[in-house]
Amino acid sequence: MEETIATENDNAPVRNDDGPRINEDIKAKQVRLIDANNENRGVVSLKEALAVAEEEGLDLIEISPQANPPVCKVLDFGKYRYEQQKRKNEAKKNQKTVEIKEIKLRPMIETHDYEVKFKQAKKFLEQGNKVKLTMRFKGRELSANNIGKQVLTRIIEDLGDTCKVDADIKLEGKQMTAMISPNK
Repeated sequence: MEETIATENDNAPVRNDDGPRINEDIKAKQVRLIDANNENRGVVSLKEALAVAEEEGLDLIEISPQANPPVCKVLDFGKYRYEQQKRKNEAKKNQKTVEIKEIKLRPMIETHDYEVKFKQAKKFLEQGNKVKLTMRFKGRELSANNIGKQVLTRIIEDLGDTCKVDADIKLEGKQMTAMISPNK
């Protein structure tokens, strides 16, 4: 069995590479120090900043590494990571993911079927989703693809100001597609 020898840094917070540098990981010789009371102490040497953090019983965290000199703050690293995670979760909660909804049409569509597809497209746009209009051709319908283009053009015109065209109508194999998104 191997014996593990406890060192003085075993209780130090573990830093992963995507987070800020802390304590001895900070490379700069001088830093702009903000103490535990949020007071700016000005530009000090790294040794002085580490001494202030040690005195407070907290960690020295590099907040803004791009600044010249880098800005470091005296904080509890665990509390700092918790606050960062809370902010990230709050931002994620407030963002809306835009989905792409697809509506499939045929060139010889009847009036009622067209109205159903139109209402569905309008509903998707009102919900804030993008809509992909797909016209499918079978057999000889492909030779009269202008009819399909007219149907797609008509649905886009009927939607009017509620949408804007992201990708114009184009023929890809046996399908004709157009992409529309809600107008803000």
